Amino acid sequence: MMGEPVADMCDRLVKAVNVMMDAESSQIYRLEALKFCEEFKEKCSFCVPCGLQLADTTQTAVVRHFGLQILEHVIKFRWNNMPQQEKVQLKNCAMGLLSTGTYSILEEESHIKDVLSRIIVEMIKREWPQHWPDMLKEMEALTSVGEAQTELVMLILLRLAEDVITFRTLPTQRRRDIQQTLTQNMESIFSFLLAILQLHVDEYRKLAKAHCRVGVATLNTLAGYIDWVALANITNDNCRLLEMLCLLLSETELQLEAAECLLIAISRKGKLEDRKPLMVLFDDVAMHYILSAAQPVGAGVVERHYTFLKRLCQVLCALGSQLCSLVGSDVEVEVPVNLSKYTEAFLAFTTHPSQFLRSSTQITWGTLFRHEILSKDPVIIQMTIKYFRATMTNLVKTGFPSSNDSPSCEYSRHDFDSDEDFNSFFNSFRAQQGEVVRNACRIVPLEAFQIAAEWLQYQTSAPIDIGTTVSKTAEGLCSILSPSVVQWDAMTFFTESVVGKIFKNVEDEKLPVDQGIELLQAVLNYNTQDPLILSCVLTNVSVLFPFVTHRPHFLPQVLYKLFASITFEVVEESKAPRTRAVKNIRRHACSSIIKMSRDYPQFILPCFDMMYNHVKKLFSSEALLNMLEKCALMEALVLISNQFKDYNKQKHFLEELMATVVARWTSDEMRRVLWDPALFLDFVGADQLVAEGTEHTTGINRSRLSFCVYTILGVVKRARWPADLEEAKAGGFVVGYSPNGAPIYRNPCSAQVLALLPNLLALIRTHNSLFLPENMCRLSETFSKAYDMIEVEKNMVLGLPQPALDIYDPPVYKTHLERMQGFFCTLYDNCYHILGKAGLSLQQDFYTIEGLAEQIVGSVFVSLDNMPDHRLRTMLHILLSHYLLCPLLGPLFAYMLQWYVDNLFPSVCSGEEEEDESCEENQEMLEEQLVRLLTREVLDLLSKSTLLGERSDYWDEEMMSTESQAVTVSPAQPTGELTELGKCFLKHEDIYMTLLTISFTSLSWKDTSNCHRSASIVCWTLLRQVVGGNLLPEAVTWFYTSVLKGLQMHGQHEICNSALTQLALLMYENLRPRYMELRAVMTQIPNITHSSALDQYDQRLLEPSSAQRLGEKKRKDQFKKLIAGAVGKALAQQFKKEVHIRNLPSLFKKPKPEKRDILETSESGALAALFSPVLDDI
Repeated sequence: MMGEPVADMCDRLVKAVNVMMDAESSQIYRLEALKFCEEFKEKCSFCVPCGLQLADTTQTAVVRHFGLQILEHVIKFRWNNMPQQEKVQLKNCAMGLLSTGTYSILEEESHIKDVLSRIIVEMIKREWPQHWPDMLKEMEALTSVGEAQTELVMLILLRLAEDVITFRTLPTQRRRDIQQTLTQNMESIFSFLLAILQLHVDEYRKLAKAHCRVGVATLNTLAGYIDWVALANITNDNCRLLEMLCLLLSETELQLEAAECLLIAISRKGKLEDRKPLMVLFDDVAMHYILSAAQPVGAGVVERHYTFLKRLCQVLCALGSQLCSLVGSDVEVEVPVNLSKYTEAFLAFTTHPSQFLRSSTQITWGTLFRHEILSKDPVIIQMTIKYFRATMTNLVKTGFPSSNDSPSCEYSRHDFDSDEDFNSFFNSFRAQQGEVVRNACRIVPLEAFQIAAEWLQYQTSAPIDIGTTVSKTAEGLCSILSPSVVQWDAMTFFTESVVGKIFKNVEDEKLPVDQGIELLQAVLNYNTQDPLILSCVLTNVSVLFPFVTHRPHFLPQVLYKLFASITFEVVEESKAPRTRAVKNIRRHACSSIIKMSRDYPQFILPCFDMMYNHVKKLFSSEALLNMLEKCALMEALVLISNQFKDYNKQKHFLEELMATVVARWTSDEMRRVLWDPALFLDFVGADQLVAEGTEHTTGINRSRLSFCVYTILGVVKRARWPADLEEAKAGGFVVGYSPNGAPIYRNPCSAQVLALLPNLLALIRTHNSLFLPENMCRLSETFSKAYDMIEVEKNMVLGLPQPALDIYDPPVYKTHLERMQGFFCTLYDNCYHILGKAGLSLQQDFYTIEGLAEQIVGSVFVSLDNMPDHRLRTMLHILLSHYLLCPLLGPLFAYMLQWYVDNLFPSVCSGEEEEDESCEENQEMLEEQLVRLLTREVLDLLSKSTLLGERSDYWDEEMMSTESQAVTVSPAQPTGELTELGKCFLKHEDIYMTLLTISFTSLSWKDTSNCHRSASIVCWTLLRQVVGGNLLPEAVTWFYTSVLKGLQMHGQHEICNSALTQLALLMYENLRPRYMELRAVMTQIPNITHSSALDQYDQRLLEPSSAQRLGEKKRKDQFKKLIAGAVGKALAQQFKKEVHIRNLPSLFKKPKPEKRDILETSESGALAALFSPVLDDI
């Protein structure tokens, strides 16, 4: 009867499917066909016969696939309402399709196999094991039909494991039933899989291609189970599975899948005694097959084989990790006899041409070298030397995808899309090697130093090879890819890693001082005009400098080399801007002098006068050094002057050093400029039109102004009193003692800095005022974007990569606008750095300034409404983080936080809804990311100021992460108590309510990191302090509603969901007894249609003595069900049709223990029998 409608409908469906899949079809027709097919699946009553007819092998592949999709749809969405007879009939038809409904294994399309396996798995998920107990037997029987059916069975078993274990797409009870049944049958399943694998591998070796396909499918299925089954199943039968997998490493067609299985097995965690059998892989046979598989095959890079080598490398890494875990542990595993074979194989990957493979071995080398027992084994000690030799090659930056100058290049073309990608990878790879080398130096420090010394001596005597890519700066100079530069660079990095450790790992009397000084002498005598090589030379000078402390007479030579480099030029008196390499040389030399002055000030003190005179000489010519270089030298002198340990002498020196700056900064002209925005803009030239290519006459004014600010910052940052109290007292630095007996120090720079402070505050106020409309219009057309973010900052905020790799190092030309942007940016930052460090440096001299709070409010907080977000971030990041050191500035802190509540929150909550259509996409992204970073920093500031145990660097690691990145568990768990500053805030209701408002509002910001941190750490810690107080019902309602809003916004993310649910539970249980209003909030949650569950929960909550009181886990589960309607879904899930899988009668109900009399007779004899008279007679 239904034959004609079915046939007719099938014809229409075939046409619709063909229209959808035809590339020539118009969009309208395709949409109509799709609509017809979807409506058919949803509404048609004879889907099953149509699906079966369309799935027939006489149809085309796309039609068959659609027919099978219909059957899958029926099972997923109609199964619960189907009569039992129809279910059985559909199941039989599906099994029939497995048996006879496909082509041979080599002819059948993979998407047909996939959908067929999905159909069976969907039925298994609904009926097995309770209503389909013989499923596994039926699957086993199918494998005897043919190779195609065996492959399908493998796909079914794999898909079942993925859905149940990996993706967990089933309700809890169903998942538990299936997982427990699988586990119970795992021994037979593994035996079955291994038998299938053995059979078809044997057939494959007879050159039967079909059997190879089955072998691959079986290995893939094994991979889906090895990850989670009990380790005993993997190591059963004397590790037969691992043995088979090792044997298959030699089979070209199966080796990749075998390596995947082996990797998963060896990477397993668990009890150490369960992992002990894995050491069988260090036996001769297994090691032989692994080593044989690693041998190269043919010329060139074969992609599949290269992928296999990556997996094999991972296998060796995992094996090394297991070795390190087991040796020296309680399970008493001996160091393997074949350790040398293993390390040789591993070293082969470390010396492979592929840079990726080399990098893959580094973590394991580091683990071996750090291991307490293995690092002392003669094999590892010997291998450490070989590792150093290999690293000498690996540190040389070669293998760019665009080049052909190394065997690594061909591999890099498989691994990296561009030279920039490779460069980024290589930098992190090099850092990894540095860490491993430092670990290895603990084993053989002197041998490592000897290798570094030989390499350095070789480089200083080798001629310079500039190669084919030469610098455009001047003739005969290297580029960053020149052979000599990459060799010098690698040698320098290696030496830096080695020498830094030798002073920690070798006793003073055994230090190779003479050899170190010899090397330093060779470096000091090495003369080159190539900036890239000179940079490496300077690094080696710094690295070897600790040896000078044993031979002080070499110090002047070192200083001479560094001072000569500060004024380095490639082309003397050139009008062109300096190249980046030349600027780096000069900056490098300055940094080296500062570092030496910081780390060895007492040692350098005898040369202070010589240095000071040389600096004066350099300063006499204004064009010789730029302002940054001048400030760096001044900082070095200030650091050394701290060793005077004489207050008056150091104060006199600082007065002399800063005389020019003080005179310029306090002059009448500068005062007028700093106090008037219009005069300031004119002074720096921001109101002038300037054509590109012409000189900007006000550049000298900007330079001098910046120099003043840099100098003040340098002195405030570096000038200090002696660390030793007795020396400080003797030098006149101690002016008294606090009530608790702590000494009160005075800073020798206080007088000068305090005299400069009024104009500094004026500059900050003027700078803030520049954003007022009347001052914005004063900017000339040339500098209309002078206050915009500089490109480097934009890229950092957006997380964009740095500009393309520039191998030629041309001169750095900057536009007038770029120079002006840089000036405003650094000037603004440095002003706040000075204020931030002033409290720490000047201490009571700063905090006792009359009207300090009013002065700061009158400058720092002026015109905040007009400030762009990136400027606010600077102020928050630099200034307030330092102010936390002093509770006196609590009012300023509260003022700032209140401003954020009033001004920032609206932009966070509505920023994405009020999009400006004319905005460029990048600008929108930039603004949104800035807001996100600002809000994180507000929360960071709030938490580290109020919560004990909060680390201030919480955001440092993920400051640039985006919302899509996974949120990790907080690395710093606070104690749940308030800091002293937090307790101060608690006494001021308005301030504390501001903190609470920020914390709870942040739960619904569009930032999962903020939400998780607030919910798990901040909110309850703050709220708990005032729970016992007289909170207004409106406030309690608002706080609780904020948590529910957070669930609506972020409930889709499991980690946020968990934190928010816990917060809601804590609030409800602690506040509900006093505030009935919370019940009214709960009743507004969607899907709480029956209040009986809520009534029951409240009753248990309000009557603690009730016999119905539940355990914590059950209470939490019940509460989660109550608030489930408030949990938001991801956009992709909101309109998805739900699949409902019903629970079947439970297989594993635990019988309730019967109540028995303690004296009741048991199987092993009654307790009472122990005291029977019979025993007494004995």
